[in-house]
Amino acid sequence: MYPEVLRTHIKKCKQATSKPFGVNVPLLYPDIEEIMKIIVEEKIEIVFSSAGNPTLWAPFLKENKIKVVHVVANKKFAVKAVQSGVDAVVAEGFEAGGHNGREETTTLYLVPEICSAVSVPVIAAGGIGSGKAMLAAFALGAEGVQVGSLFAASKESSAHDNFKQAIIEAEEGDTRLSMKSLVPVRLLKNDFYRAVEKAEAEGASRAELLELLGRGRAKKGMFEGDMEQGELEIGQVASFIHEVKPAAQNLDEMWREFLVEKERINKLSF
Repeated sequence: MYPEVLRTHIKKCKQATSKPFGVNVPLLYPDIEEIMKIIVEEKIEIVFSSAGNPTLWAPFLKENKIKVVHVVANKKFAVKAVQSGVDAVVAEGFEAGGHNGREETTTLYLVPEICSAVSVPVIAAGGIGSGKAMLAAFALGAEGVQVGSLFAASKESSAHDNFKQAIIEAEEGDTRLSMKSLVPVRLLKNDFYRAVEKAEAEGASRAELLELLGRGRAKKGMFEGDMEQGELEIGQVASFIHEVKPAAQNLDEMWREFLVEKERINKLSF
């Protein structure tokens, strides 16, 4: 979001709830100084940082009494994030949509690996869109989960209806990790994805990939509904999502399934 668009959304969220809420800040984006200024001015209590090094901004946010959670895709960066002073880390496996890790490490492996390496709480992400997956994440050592794709396809999501329809129609194998030489991102297959795949196969340089990506490509796809030339970021779990539901229903169903599966496991004989 542009800085003032972010401020508008923060104010909308404040009108909707008296509870604390977080703001996600990809650190590679422009206007980062202005974004951080707005976060402080609006007295946001939690920041989830991603796609960059938190060393510069974590101390600044902490000085302003803001809790900082950083998203990582490997153990090395988890340790560095903790050294920078973050309060928790998100261990995001490569099943996730959006920005991702080059190592293609799965959530199943990544979560316990990071839990064993850091002393702060670990939040699991990547491929989590059900109560069963949430329970599995806790069994791996996580203290919370981060869910994206399920809510991207929810009724209240600001995503375009075309994108939501593409999510619920997605089948196994319809998403792929792409642009690994630039910024790894998991995409739904479309004409843009195939153009990137072709360019990478032909050895395109970073500059050539940047030119192909252009500006506003994600907005064009996910928020304006261009299903062929837009960038469509979504996780592997899209193939499990078959209906656009209210966010509250998604959360309720996920929690109920979690409790049912927890009870089932408790009854297992070993």
